[in-house]
Amino acid sequence: MLETILAISGKPGLYRLVSRGNRNLIVESIDAARKRMPAFGADKVISLADIAMYTDEEEVPLRDVLGKMKEKENGGRASLDAKKATRDELNAYLAEVLPNFDRDRVYATDIKKLISWYNILVDNGLTDFEKTLAPTEGDNVDARAEQE
Repeated sequence: MLETILAISGKPGLYRLVSRGNRNLIVESIDAARKRMPAFGADKVISLADIAMYTDEEEVPLRDVLGKMKEKENGGRASLDAKKATRDELNAYLAEVLPNFDRDRVYATDIKKLISWYNILVDNGLTDFEKTLAPTEGDNVDARAEQE
């Protein structure tokens, strides 16, 4: 599921991959508006399946962190309001979910984005974080790779 959910740099929220156009991706916002738009090669597009969080030992895939958040919150929205939380509150929250996260390389803004993404996914019923798609040869969500 996370393979088709995308984050686009400079654009708020999350997007679902709908289709591939010629030299672009067609994405749909994951919110009530369900607005469709193209994402071009100049946009930095990344699949949530390709994101990981830094820990003291190794990087932990985002799907594992989201799964632990789901367990902590019993499948509901995050109990912490990321917009109003202090840096210490954000660090304490993430420490409950991922105790050994790297406090030097994971910034408060990263934790806010994580909580925001988690809430967007939960609000839209996209909570099967462990489900994966079998990759097909040549299947790359990053639009920049298609232009090369």
